[in-house]
Amino acid sequence: MEDDCRPLLSSEQTGESYSHRGSRDLLDIKAKRPFHVEPRNIVEDDPQERVSVEAAILNSRLHYYSRLMGSSDRLLSPPNHVIPPPEEIYIYSPLGIAFKVTGNDQSSKNPSIITIFAIWNTMMGTSILSMPWGIKQAGFTLGILILILIGLLMLYCCYIVLKSPKAIPNVDTSDWEFPDVCRHYFGRFGQWSSLIFSMVSLIGAMVVYWVLMSNFLFNTGQFIYNYAHNVNTSDSAFGTNGSDKGTISVVYLIVLVTFKAVRLGFHLEFHWFDSTQIYVPEFRVLFPQLTGVLTLAFFIHNCIITLMKNNRDQKNNVRDLSVAYLLVGLTYLYVGVLIFASFPSPPLSKDCIEPNFLDNFPSNDVLVFVARTLLLFQMITVYPLLGYLVRVQVMGQIFGNHYPSFLHVLALNILIVGAGVLVARFYPNIGSIIRFSGATCSLALVFVFPALVHMISLRRQGALRWPSALFHSFLILLGAANLLAQFFM
Repeated sequence: MEDDCRPLLSSEQTGESYSHRGSRDLLDIKAKRPFHVEPRNIVEDDPQERVSVEAAILNSRLHYYSRLMGSSDRLLSPPNHVIPPPEEIYIYSPLGIAFKVTGNDQSSKNPSIITIFAIWNTMMGTSILSMPWGIKQAGFTLGILILILIGLLMLYCCYIVLKSPKAIPNVDTSDWEFPDVCRHYFGRFGQWSSLIFSMVSLIGAMVVYWVLMSNFLFNTGQFIYNYAHNVNTSDSAFGTNGSDKGTISVVYLIVLVTFKAVRLGFHLEFHWFDSTQIYVPEFRVLFPQLTGVLTLAFFIHNCIITLMKNNRDQKNNVRDLSVAYLLVGLTYLYVGVLIFASFPSPPLSKDCIEPNFLDNFPSNDVLVFVARTLLLFQMITVYPLLGYLVRVQVMGQIFGNHYPSFLHVLALNILIVGAGVLVARFYPNIGSIIRFSGATCSLALVFVFPALVHMISLRRQGALRWPSALFHSFLILLGAANLLAQFFM
């Protein structure tokens, strides 16, 4: 037993024969290897590497335990002294080749550019479709200012979330997420509150996805019908309608917006406070609708710790996060400004911009048909994943089992899909759905909990000062005001 705990790796001369060794030499620390392969088959820089007979015995033990252990039987799993440490393991190929595992996981980490675009791609959700509508609700000038301000506030709160586990002393927080931090500071109340508000964002996204999938499927069918029967619904580039995401879809939307803006040109007149029949004022009292949309558009706080763990250079986390938020903000600004500015006024009023700006295009537009088709197939694949995340978190917290029974899962799926069907039938306004769900989940996960965690951490360190306390208290009030204002718009 004591011999099994010894290190297994060593270097020997290839010409040395094991037949000249005694039994005590076989148990020597320098004669052990994790797997028994021919020395010439080891892929290693050092040609003097050898594998000992003792390592072959250890390998046989591992195979023996693997035969004994069932899929769910933990009693017969190999004991710790049988398994070599990570830095002393070979990946053994049936072809007779053993690759040494160095134990360095840096190769599995992502460089900064991959991390930045992973964050960008994660945040690029359905909110981008409502950005022109949000700017219209706030006014062109005020909308741009609000987008920049909310982006900066969301970035700062995300920075607080990112560094919150490291601010807890004498506790191993390497595998913690933000709900674990909330549980540490606020007990089960913090854990359940973070879960509930996280569910609001996920279920809200699923409802929006269902509404959009219904919309895209209808318009796709209408395009196919019109094309088959040679029906021309409109000769104009824009029209009015009564009615989390992917790189390809977002890039195509950007190309589509650019093409339409170049083709239509800009149609702007600045009326600072008074509206006209065609144009909206630059500052409108409906601006909280845009702030609600933006709090979901910039929301990544519930998974930012996980994304940043995979960053190769951890000291660049803050820089990479800031660059990602900058790219997200520029993307939203680009799409929102171009669609608003190029909307043909006259003859149409700027107030005709829909919560889903694709609805302003006629159903026989080929480029828009491609965009709807890409988004439809993308959402069809993402929707089950969101449902899985909801099931895992809800069932795991309530029943302690991710799949308690078929009936439990069926009831949950009926509730979620039923909510999407009802909203799609009676209130298919994705702008309002996004702003309500964004303002609700951001109240806890963006403003309240991060601000409280930061102030409590500083107070325990004796570093909390009144300017910091006032500013973070203001963030809490701002989140509450943002949610309350949604009910009066």
